[in-house]
Amino acid sequence: QVQLVESGGGSVQAGGSLRLSCTASRPPFGGYSMGWFRQAPGKEREFVAAISWSGGSTSYADSVKGRFTISKGNAKNTLYLQMNSLKPEDTAVYNCALKDYSGSYVYTDPKDMDYWGKGTLVAVSS
Repeated sequence: QVQLVESGGGSVQAGGSLRLSCTASRPPFGGYSMGWFRQAPGKEREFVAAISWSGGSTSYADSVKGRFTISKGNAKNTLYLQMNSLKPEDTAVYNCALKDYSGSYVYTDPKDMDYWGKGTLVAVSS
């Protein structure tokens, strides 16, 4: 069973930066894409960013373009989200997710993801 564990969340003032990490234990054989999603209090879960297995394709929500950067570690069982110029509206629980797919397509619908981490809280104050 795939296990995903996020880290790096915390409290930060608006304009600050955080770097989230996600480590996949027991990843699927053959390859997989990964992504970040978030859920603010009282809101539905929304897509943030995703990356293909090869790292050659990425996708970002309009709300974070130019501020967030998704990347994979060299071992490809790690995922990062560099978050700059944070805004109060970025406050949410951030989850990493994994799709058992080794192609170039970038999945952005949370319903398409196969495994989820438990999340890490990001709180941005004004």
